[in-house]
Amino acid sequence: MTAISFALQGGGAHGAYTWGVLDRLLEDPQLDFTAISGTSAGALNGAALKAGLVAGGRGAARKRLRRLWEDIADIGDFRVLLPWFQPFLPMMRMMQDAAEVLMPVSPQGLAAQIYSPYAWGAGWRNPLEPVIRDLDFSHVCAADGPALFIGATNVRTGKARVFQGDEISPDALMASACLPSVFQAVEIDGEAYWDGGFAGNPSLWPLYDRTLSDDILIVHVNPLRRDEVPETPLEIQNRINEISFNATLLSELRSVAFVKRLIAEGRVQKGQMKDIRIHMILDDSLMNALSASSKLQPSGALIGRLFEAGRASGDQFLNDCATRIGQESSVDLGALFG
Repeated sequence: MTAISFALQGGGAHGAYTWGVLDRLLEDPQLDFTAISGTSAGALNGAALKAGLVAGGRGAARKRLRRLWEDIADIGDFRVLLPWFQPFLPMMRMMQDAAEVLMPVSPQGLAAQIYSPYAWGAGWRNPLEPVIRDLDFSHVCAADGPALFIGATNVRTGKARVFQGDEISPDALMASACLPSVFQAVEIDGEAYWDGGFAGNPSLWPLYDRTLSDDILIVHVNPLRRDEVPETPLEIQNRINEISFNATLLSELRSVAFVKRLIAEGRVQKGQMKDIRIHMILDDSLMNALSASSKLQPSGALIGRLFEAGRASGDQFLNDCATRIGQESSVDLGALFG
């Protein structure tokens, strides 16, 4: 078997793309998953993947991931928290889509500047909580199966917090997926946490442990490049988030490239530092075609589209790059920074 670790990005409802990738890779019996580092939607995918693997292997993992995203689709819209709003969601989405096309200023962009999840006060409930609590945390936190690392951002310090082992709780997963404009900060042991993407999307450094695979597969959800310059408030804010959420990952990849160069030049003795091999799965064309607001609208149609795209990307990766796992990186790191 070929050992590999996963690094799973966050991206709201667009994380269904990662579900599709994982679903396809789980069909390959030659891949051995040694570790998972996930942030936000990537953290949810990682927890469901591990829970399924521990409970019953690859088939159970595929079923657990499907159940996760079916439950997320039932939420309807992350910004609509009261059950009596649900019947109006289809009409609301039509109005939102029309407004984005026809109006020079996005109403969602304006709302983002004035709306606070704290406006609900004590009556606010995290819409992801029942979905997350449905996971079996005896499996999520088990010593068996791949090591699991969940990233969040400490609101007060701005530092990354990586939860692992028994530290991974429903609150830790909600913290990792806590977009501050949508969800109230999650309190854990007296500290407040926001989405892990601000400090690591996802954090690669937990995967550098010598006991884990030298190969890291990044499932990339936030597009690195957009050809169109954003103009509406929502598009501008979305691109700001994409750039900031990618910045931490690119910084870590620069460090990986630096170490690899030191090893290649003989300036660091082989074995003294881990020589990481990087692989990546992404579909920037698809992500560029989706609207910014779709990240917060996990409709069944969108999730299905992303799932199929993820499966196709996973299949292409296996066809093009599977033989390079354990041998060499399949990503030109220099081209990412150029």
